Amino acid sequence: MTGKKFRVLLAETVPGEAAASLRSLYPGPDSSLELSVVSTVPTLIATIELASPETIFFDLSLGKPDPLEAVRRIHRAAPGIPLIVFADIVDKSYAARSISEGAIDYLLKGFMDTRTMERVLRTALERNTLEGLADLLRDQLTGLYNRDGFTTLGTRSMETAMRSGGTLVLLCTLIENYSQLLEEIGSVGCEQAVRETAELIGSCFRRSDFLARLGEAQFAALAVDAAEPSAPVLRQRVESRLAIHNQSRQPWGPLRLRLSVGYWGANDVRSFPEFLDAVESELRQPEADLSQAPMQQESAFGRR
Repeated sequence: MTGKKFRVLLAETVPGEAAASLRSLYPGPDSSLELSVVSTVPTLIATIELASPETIFFDLSLGKPDPLEAVRRIHRAAPGIPLIVFADIVDKSYAARSISEGAIDYLLKGFMDTRTMERVLRTALERNTLEGLADLLRDQLTGLYNRDGFTTLGTRSMETAMRSGGTLVLLCTLIENYSQLLEEIGSVGCEQAVRETAELIGSCFRRSDFLARLGEAQFAALAVDAAEPSAPVLRQRVESRLAIHNQSRQPWGPLRLRLSVGYWGANDVRSFPEFLDAVESELRQPEADLSQAPMQQESAFGRR
C-alpha cells in the first residue's frame, strides 16, 4: 500500500509477538504501517488521542487482575476504534468474553501468524471504514456497499492477497427483468425485488465476504480467500436459492438474474477495478454468447 499510513496502537508485554507479526505483515523501510507500542493500560488510553489509531491491539495480561474491566476502559475511551485483544492460551476464556465488552476479535499468543493477523485486520479495516464513512459507502435501500465502498474494500483485499498469495472470487448479478417489473408492479415493487435480491445473495456468502449494490439493478459479492473451484459452487448456490425463492414470489412474478463469476490469483496483474470491470462486462454480453461460457452464463430460473 502507498500514501496514507495505516495507524495501529499496540499495548503488549515482551517479547512482542504481536508487534513482530504486524511488522512482518508490513515489511520494509517504506512500510505503510505506523505502529505505536506502549506497555501499560494508562499509557494506552493516554496515547489514543495523540496517535489517532485506526485499530488498537491489547494484550490482556496487561489488564490483570481484571482484564475484562481493562477492555471496558479502553472501549469507553475509544468506542469508535476497532479493538482486538490477544491472550495466553490459559486466558482464552477471557479473550472470548472480551467480545461482549467491546472487542471485535481476539488472537491467542503462539498463533499470530500473518494469515491470522490479516484476517483480524480485514475485519478491523472494514469496521473502521463502515463507521467512519457509513453514509458514503453504503446503499441506502439495501444496506450493502455501494460501488465506491466495494472498490475500496476490494482493492484492500487484493493488496492483502498479493502479500499472502491469497485468492478472490467475484460474482456479479443483474436483475435482468428489472424494466419489466418496473412496468408491471411499479417502483415500490421494484424496491422490494432489489431488497429480495440483496438478501438472497447475502445468504449465499460468508459474513467475512463483501457484498454491494453497484447500480439500480446490479449487485456484486467478493469472496476472500476462496479457491478457484468454489466459483461454480457459489454460482450454483445462488441459482438454486433463486429457484426456491421464485416459487413463493406470487403475485409479484419471478426474478430473473443474470450471473457472471471471475477468479483472481496472486499472479494476476489486474487491479481490482480492472478485475471488477472484466466480470461486469460479462453481464452485458448477449445471451447466446453467455451460453458458450459456463462460468458466465445466464441464470434462467423463474422464466415464465
